[in-house]
Amino acid sequence: MLKQITVFLENKPGRLLDVTGCLAESGINIHALSLADTTNFGILRMVVSDPEKAVAALKENGFMVKTTEVLAIAIGHTPGSLHKVLRELNAMDISIEYLYAFTSRHAAYDAIVILSISDRDAALARLESGGFPVLGDDLIDKLNEL
Repeated sequence: MLKQITVFLENKPGRLLDVTGCLAESGINIHALSLADTTNFGILRMVVSDPEKAVAALKENGFMVKTTEVLAIAIGHTPGSLHKVLRELNAMDISIEYLYAFTSRHAAYDAIVILSISDRDAALARLESGGFPVLGDDLIDKLNEL
């Protein structure tokens, strides 16, 4: 499992800028992010270089923040790579709450998909037995090396 930071933002100009400024001042690198909006607020999800330090800095600056465990799966950066993962999850009738993906400069991980799903433990076992590399918090250490 991988730690993801979720920040709830008021839906007004400059709030994302405030988050990125806070993280920049704290020396936190953003490896991946996803931003979704609703009528009144946005939901910013991030994988960062130092989750604990990021949470502390954001809370200190008045942001509502939580940490969530998500699955991070290394997939190939080729057509059909994501489809193979989704096919395995579908075979188990596992619902995907959300996902986002990013490419990496790390030699061992071309592309990484971040998933929040209905049954993490069952999915974890199935994906690992199916040969899909499920990454943990050590992924952040590897990304920080670059």
